[in-house]
Amino acid sequence: MHGIWRDGNHFELLPEASRFLPAMFEALEQAESSILIELYLMESGRLASALIGSLVKASGRGVTVMLLLDGYGAMGLAGADRERLEAGGVALRFFNPLGFHSLARNLTRDHRKLVVVDGRVAFTGGFGAVDEFLDAWYEVALRIEGPVVADWVRLFCRLWDSPLTRGSGAARLVHGLVTETRRAEGYRGMIGRVVWGQGYRYQAIRHSLQRRVSSARQRIWICTPYFVPTFSLRLRLARAARRGVDVRLLLPGESHDHPGVRYAGQRFYGRLLRAGVHIHEFQPTFIHAKFSLADDWVSLGSCNFDHWSLHWNLEANQEVADRRLAAEVAELFERNFAASREIDRKAWSRRPRWQRLKEWLFGSLDGMLTRLR
Repeated sequence: MHGIWRDGNHFELLPEASRFLPAMFEALEQAESSILIELYLMESGRLASALIGSLVKASGRGVTVMLLLDGYGAMGLAGADRERLEAGGVALRFFNPLGFHSLARNLTRDHRKLVVVDGRVAFTGGFGAVDEFLDAWYEVALRIEGPVVADWVRLFCRLWDSPLTRGSGAARLVHGLVTETRRAEGYRGMIGRVVWGQGYRYQAIRHSLQRRVSSARQRIWICTPYFVPTFSLRLRLARAARRGVDVRLLLPGESHDHPGVRYAGQRFYGRLLRAGVHIHEFQPTFIHAKFSLADDWVSLGSCNFDHWSLHWNLEANQEVADRRLAAEVAELFERNFAASREIDRKAWSRRPRWQRLKEWLFGSLDGMLTRLR
């Protein structure tokens, strides 16, 4: 069930919406046979309207278009927009709509982000179809070509046909989709694999990161918007810093869509700082990106490495083992570190009582939610 490492791929880093949104829309406009999209967040607005228009246009020229949304994350998508999609020939399905069943089932959400065009090119990252990604949130995506795209298609198809998925569009649409599994000329021979997580039942993403943190020799740099790490990950990060590895965390500053999550994670700052971990809080805007770098290994996708993602959500990341992409990601990290405020260990130890109180309150709430399973 673990993702298989495949050679012959090409991965392009697309930092910021000004780069990845035009690339995605260009791919959608060029689609000839199929479009598969899986998103957690989709809310009515400028970006959603533009996406719906592009999908309906593609369907009109004979492209099979399948849109899979999370039943909770898409609650902000107006009925008129849903009707526009279905009237335009888009097969629309929702994963696990809220219902009067177990609390644990309602908490299980599809947090994955995926766009696949013609089984040939894919995009993943932390993006969604909400207007915040146009100008308010900092996000990063990856453009993917090569044999590994077929693994993304298979991941999508399994969930499309899942008993927890409801909506329009016959299941037969899944079968017979063309996928590009051969190496194309001009590819730079990048090695990559798809890893996924299914709540506490299957945590390949978490285990992969832990192994990389434990074996890293030079650097471990992690960017995540919701930093509420497991005890095991905190222990590994501290151990790595103590053995001389350059451990840095790129986290949101005061600009945050869920300030309580930030406070819950800040209760771990002290011990990590004392171990030698460097913590940088991004200042320009809310940083929603999720990507990690351990030596020359890169992981980028939907997973936040917080308790919530690891215990409840369906997640998926693209892993790449390539020195060239690692250098690009390291450069991106450096630019973002420069736009951040590094937490000073001595100053943090003197933080006010009201700050400590908020850490305790939201940390206690996080602990309660984690134990719900």
